[in-house]
This record gives sequence, C-alpha cells and structure tokens, in this order.
Amino acid sequence: MAVVSWKEILLLTGLVVGCYWNSLSCGFVFDDVSAILDNKDLRPTTPIRNLFLNDFWGTPMAEERSHKSYRPLTVLTFRLNYLFSELSAASYHLLNVVLHAVVCVLFLRVCRLFLDKTSSLVAALLFAVHPIHTEAVTGVVGRAELLSSIFLLAAFLAYTKSTSADRSIVWAPIALTVVLVAAATLCKEQGITVVGICCVHEVFVAQGFTLPMLLHTMRQVLQGKDGFPYAVLQTLLKLIVLVISTLLLVIVRVQVIQSQLPVFTRFDNPAAVSSTPTRQLTFNYLLPVNAWLLLNPSELCCDWTMGTIPLVESLLDLRNLATLVFYTFLGLLAYHSLRYRHSSARTVIMALSLIVLPFIPASNLFFPVGFVVAERVLYVPSMGFCVLVAHGFRIVSHKGQLKKISWLMIGVLLTTHAVKTFNRNWDWESEYTLFTSALKVNKNNAKLWNNVGHALENQHNYARALRYFLQATRVQPDDIGAHMNVGRTYKNLNKSREAEEAYLVAKSLMPQVIPGKKYATRVAPNHLNVYINLANLIRANDSRLEEADQLYRQAISMRPDFKQAYISRGELLLKMNKLTEARDAYLRALELDRANADLWYNLAIVNIEMKDPSEALKNFNHALELSPRHKLALFNSALLMQESGEPKFWPEANRRFLAYVEEEPDDANGYFNLGMLAMDANENAAAERWMRKAISLQAGFRSALFNLALLYSQSGREVDALPVLDELLRHHPEHIKGLILKGDILMNHKKDTRGAKACFERILRMDPANVQGKHNLCVVYFEERDLPRAERCLEETLALAPNEEYVRRHLSIVRSKMAAMSAAGQPIVAAAAAEGAAAAAEEERPEGAKEVGQGREEGRGGAAAGKRAGNEKNVRKSSAESLEGADGDQPEAADSHQHDQRTKGKSTKDIKDIEEKRAAALKRLEEIERILSGD
Repeated sequence: MAVVSWKEILLLTGLVVGCYWNSLSCGFVFDDVSAILDNKDLRPTTPIRNLFLNDFWGTPMAEERSHKSYRPLTVLTFRLNYLFSELSAASYHLLNVVLHAVVCVLFLRVCRLFLDKTSSLVAALLFAVHPIHTEAVTGVVGRAELLSSIFLLAAFLAYTKSTSADRSIVWAPIALTVVLVAAATLCKEQGITVVGICCVHEVFVAQGFTLPMLLHTMRQVLQGKDGFPYAVLQTLLKLIVLVISTLLLVIVRVQVIQSQLPVFTRFDNPAAVSSTPTRQLTFNYLLPVNAWLLLNPSELCCDWTMGTIPLVESLLDLRNLATLVFYTFLGLLAYHSLRYRHSSARTVIMALSLIVLPFIPASNLFFPVGFVVAERVLYVPSMGFCVLVAHGFRIVSHKGQLKKISWLMIGVLLTTHAVKTFNRNWDWESEYTLFTSALKVNKNNAKLWNNVGHALENQHNYARALRYFLQATRVQPDDIGAHMNVGRTYKNLNKSREAEEAYLVAKSLMPQVIPGKKYATRVAPNHLNVYINLANLIRANDSRLEEADQLYRQAISMRPDFKQAYISRGELLLKMNKLTEARDAYLRALELDRANADLWYNLAIVNIEMKDPSEALKNFNHALELSPRHKLALFNSALLMQESGEPKFWPEANRRFLAYVEEEPDDANGYFNLGMLAMDANENAAAERWMRKAISLQAGFRSALFNLALLYSQSGREVDALPVLDELLRHHPEHIKGLILKGDILMNHKKDTRGAKACFERILRMDPANVQGKHNLCVVYFEERDLPRAERCLEETLALAPNEEYVRRHLSIVRSKMAAMSAAGQPIVAAAAAEGAAAAAEEERPEGAKEVGQGREEGRGGAAAGKRAGNEKNVRKSSAESLEGADGDQPEAADSHQHDQRTKGKSTKDIKDIEEKRAAALKRLEEIERILSGD
C-alpha cells in the first residue's frame, strides 16, 4: 500500500484552504445559533458532565423536547473553541477547515487501499472541492460530520490491519477499531455505520468472497457436505466481535435517549406523517434527489423541509421514473461488484458501501428523521461517489484516445467545483445571505421565508420582516410557526390587535386534544409557545389577566412538563399579587429544571414580595451558585443585603456590586449603589468617586446627583454641593428635595436669603401643601426680620400640619418676640438676630438628615424592583437588559412625603447619630427661647 506523501498532504491542504479561506469571514448562522450562541454547555461555568447529559443543542436528554442527538465529543470541541476565543466565529470556522483537510488526507489513505496512486489522488481532490460539503465545512454545526468522518476513516484503516501476513487475526487493531467506532458515534450517530463498511471489506475484499461463493458455501454447510472453511471461521469470529460491540453501542445509545425518539412534525418532514403509498414513494424518490445533488451540485439549499419537494402521491407520478432509474443503476453496480473477484469489483463494492451504509440513518427508509434532504449528511456518502468517479476516470484514461479528454474533463470538474465551493461559502456569511440564496432555489418552502424574516427581525427591520412572514403564511397556510411570527412582528410594530388575530389563527391550527392519545407526539414543542405569546400579549391589559392565566393553564394541561408555561404563569401570578400560587409555579418549574439560574432568581423575587428576605437571599445565592455572573441576581441580592441595614452584609454586597459593574460597566445603577454602600460605611471619598462615575455615565442621574450633594452637605462641603444641585435642578427642575437642600445651604451658609426664598417659593408653586417648604419659607421671613409675615406664614403652616409641635413652638417664639418688641417700643419688622432664626430652622430637622427636611435619596426600593427573568425564548433579551424599569433613574417613593428615609432597620451607630442630632437641636431650641425671653 502506497503511503501518502508530504507533497500530497500539502496539495490537499492548500486546495482546501484555497476553497474555504473565505469561510473565516462568515458568522454563526442557521443551526449554529442554537448549537453555539444559545448552548450553555459551551460556557466554562457549566460542568463538563452536562455535555454527557444533554443533547447536541444543550437540552437535557430526558426532556421530551430534546432532539435526542447525542454528540458530546463534538460539543467538547465547541467548548474548547469558546475557551480560546469565546464567540469569535472565525476560530470555529478555522477549526472546521483544518478538520476537513485532515479528512481529505485520511480519505486519500483509504483510497490507496483499492485505487492506484493517480486515481486515488483524483478521488481525494474531488472530495476536497466538492460543493456539497459547504454545509458541513462552512456551517459550524457541520463539525459533527467532520469529526465523525475522521474517526470513521481511522477506524476503517485500523481494521484493515487486523489480518497478519499469515492470515491470522490481530486483535489489537480490532480493539482500536471498536474504540474509534465509539468515538465516531459520540461525534455523530452515523459513525456506527463504519462497522458495516468493515464487514463488507472483510468479506468481499480481505477474504475475496463473491456473492456466488458465499451462497455456495452456505449451501454446502446447510447440506452437511462440508464444515466451515478456516478462513470463513476467522471471518465469522471477527465479524461477531464487531457486531457484538456494535450492539452494545446501540444499547447504550438507546439508554441515553431513554428509549424515546425525538418529536418531528409534518412541517419538518411531510412524508413521515403521510399515508401509504405516499410515504414510501416519497422517501424512495428522495434517494435519486440526493444522488443528483452529488452529480450536479449547482442548486444547493440550506433547508429542504416543508414544501421544498412535493409529495409523490401516485404511482403515475413521473418522478417515480427517477426512482426506478436510480435503483436500476445501483442494482447493476451491486451485481457487478458482488459477482466478480477482480480489483474493479472490489473497488466498486467498497465505494457502494461508503455511499449506502452511512446514508441509511438519514434515508427515512427505516425510521423518520427531522429533515427531508440535508446536504451535510452526504459528507461521508460523497466519499464513495468520489471513488466511483475516480475509478471511472482510471478506466477511461487507460484508453489511449480518451486519455487527454479524461484529464481535461477532470480538470474542468475540479476547477468548476472549486469555484462553486468558494462562491457558495459567501452564502453562509450571514443568515440573511444564506436564506435569500436558498429562496432563489426554492420558493415553496415556508421555513425559508420565515428564516429571512427572522434575519430581518434581528436587524430590527420589522416592516420588511413582516412581509416575509406573511408570504410564509401564503406559501403554507397551516404553518403554525409562520402565524406566530406574524403575531410577534405585529407586536413589535405596536399593533396589538393584529398581533392577537395572528396568534388566534395559529392557536386554531393546533391539533385538537384526543382523549387517550398523547398530545405531545402530534405537536412540535415550540408550537405550544403560541399560548405563551398570546397570554403575554393580552396580559398587558389588566382587565384580561384571568384570560391570560387560562391560556397558561391550557398549555400546562397539554404538556405537564412545559417549563416555560410555569415560568410565564409565575410572572403573571406575581403581577396579580397571588404570591403563593406564583411561588408554587416556580417550584414546579424547578422540579423540571433545578439547574436553571433564572428560575431561582424569579423565586427570590417572589420571596421579596412575600416579605421573606432571608429566603429571597438564599434563592439568589442558589442562582449565583449555578451562574456566578448572573447579572440580575448579583445586583438584586447585593441591593437586598444593602437594604437589610446589617453592616455584616455590606462587604459581600460591595463585592457583588463590583462583580455586577464588571458585567455591566456602562450601567450607572451599579456605581450608584456602590456609592450608597460607601455612604453607609462613612467612606466619603469612595462614595464621591462612585457617585461621580454614575453621573459621568448618565447625565442628569437624579438620585446620584442629589445624594452627592447631600454627601457634600453632610461633610461640611456645602459650597461644593451647590453646583451639583444646580445640575440636578437643570435636569429635574421640579425636584423638591433638591430645592429644599439648595435653599437651606443658601440661607444658612451663603446667607443668601433671596436665593433661598426663591427656592422655597418655587416649591410652594408646585406643591402648595408642602409643609417643609412652607416652614422653611417662614424661616426666611424671620431672617428678613419681617415678623408679621413670619407669623402669618407659621399660622398657615400650622393649619397644614396641626400636629407638628415644632411649628407651634416656633409660632409661639415669633409671637413672644413681637410682644417683647412692642413692649419695648421697637419696630416689629426689625427683630431677631440671624443666628436665632437659623437655629429655629435647624431645630426640627428630620432624623438622620443634616440639612433642612432632607434625608438621603435611596436607590431601588428593593430587590423586587429588579427584573424577573423571563421565558427561555426571551431570556437572552431579559439578561441583556439592565433591570426592568431602570432608565438610570432610581425610584423615589419618598418624593410624596416630608422625609425620605430608609424604612429598614438602622444600625446602632445610625441611632446614636440621630439621638445626638436630636439633642443638639433641642439644645439650640432652648438657646433660641432663652435669647428671645431675654430680649
């Protein structure tokens, strides 16, 4: 056997690179999105064992919606890509190109077993450039084909060494073959078919049997005329070992999928649910269709499902002639290869085994699959096709008059195929280019129209996307998914009525429940989302919440393991304030998926609403154990710790806020809450730094501006607070607390009574009943020594707040001052020193606030303000956003009250500070009263 030279390796590698280098500029398209972008098994935070528990798309094998495709070794290579380059598509495509080059070299080595040096190289070159391979090489998910092919060819090459020169059995290569077969199967299911190829090679090539010889031997044995020949016994022994190992692999595979086949619908494979003879005629017709793609790969399409190939419903359909011609040609080749012992027959039988056996799992002949035609599954069968072409080339080229023509034809074939492959790669650049290229080949596939619509939808071009979705409903009126897409797009266009109508059409197309018949076997799991989408739409109307709940319950009744229905219903029940039922819904969802961090997060939100912060924190921690970088859990758990008022939680809260801003470096809310924590800990420098960072990220950040001004005021930097307050009031001119703080600083520190008066008067124009603004204006009048006006002002304030003792006391002081001045014959308008007035104003400041009427303005009102993680379909959107309702401004529930203070428990230090300030205020009040009495 001639080995492969370095020159041949370089030639094949160079040809592969030349044909596929432009694939490096392609992104993740079509199935790549589910297998790569949406697959959590690629992330380093996911345990490696999950690769062996989940299917190719990251769905647990136990779930009914699982595709049952078990390819952990392929997913492992995706994970390695992610480890080195995360989601850089170029690295994934580069590895695919390298793997294709490896397959080409191994294929050349295999061809050398039954072709001469020149024709084997022709076969390998044709395989390297064949356009049918673009889906397997340029589509990232095609890596399953590439890896499986590598192990398949390696297993076959190992098996060819299982017979020694003296015709005895060598067991080491057989053991290696079994291991490689298992590896091929763990890359893709069709890898197990190499066992059949090895059996064909053993019988018809290694042992040199022909079909007549086998029949004669069996006849002799059955008639008892002769025992088994030694060569036959050896062959049987080797084949028994291979068959037993194959059966063990099949048993393991069946156990992995838990004896369940995946659920496919008529939209995936229309013939699979058709009656006899339509099903048989159509599936057999698909064989010449695949053969034609190998012969003439001029019109390639990424998706052949739905209406791409109309059903063959009658024996009179002319397409049956293609089926007949195909079987005739295949039969003649099989007859030629099985009847004779010469080298040509052996080459043909091995080529046929490479074509037929790996294709059987995808043929639909023995069990239905989720597609009609898929170009990627022709990757291995094309090897046999290339061997046949090269073998034909060898026969023709040996005839002198046709030698030049044969070389010319091969040259043209390789060149045109290489150019076609290179150009085809550009179709895989993006989803839009891929699906629009497919529509040029076939306009009767509603799925293609839908996919172009999805591509436009991802670009937020909803108007154009809608046109494609509507065309999909015209091409396939009963396509539930198309009507769902129409509804979703109308919703994105804010056309709720049209969206609801589209969802109702989709709902009407759902199969009806038949008593005693399992519903799940007749509907695609994603189609049940029509109930979720419709419920999510109508629950925006508070009067239709019960109607939405009924839809969620209907979806659950159809599929009790429909996790998303429980999640969405939990959100609705929380909105309806049915907290116990919401908790139960999330607990049921967790029974189905305890490894879902979003579910633990949602349950924590319910716990907060149920006033159970300790349980909430416990569930937040569960979410973070599963997903340490879960942004919403980081933010809201930290906020919950901060709001607890327990200093022991502050370091961990600070760590989580820091982790959050690493994940969301442009979200001002994270920096703001770091500033609030620093204020709690009296770390003024850090608090100032974080507040400044928040403000730099979001101009006009109301709470950050106010609390920064308050921080300056509390630390004796009132002058620095004024420009911050000016910026706050420029963005939020009706910010009452900012006006009060500014007025206080102007009056007490700048002695600018006119400016302070303008602030307080502005407050009263917005809110005439604001007691604090009114009282502080009275203090201004007192500062201006306008005692009659101060008296009237305080009387009006007392009428607004008759229970405020400090207002009554101040009114008494002013009246006493006026009486004393009258008795002394002094003008009443020239009264009271400024210090006394300021002290009177300072007297009854609210607890914990240094300035008149001011408490600190808090961040989010609690973790419940955080966004609840949504359904699995929308979870990428939910997680990508910051927090629901967070436009960078923090809730200010205390705006409508006199004081804005935390209602959570205060630390001992806080209470001590409050008492000291209260004592100081009382002492100053006594001083004012003493001065007034003395006058």
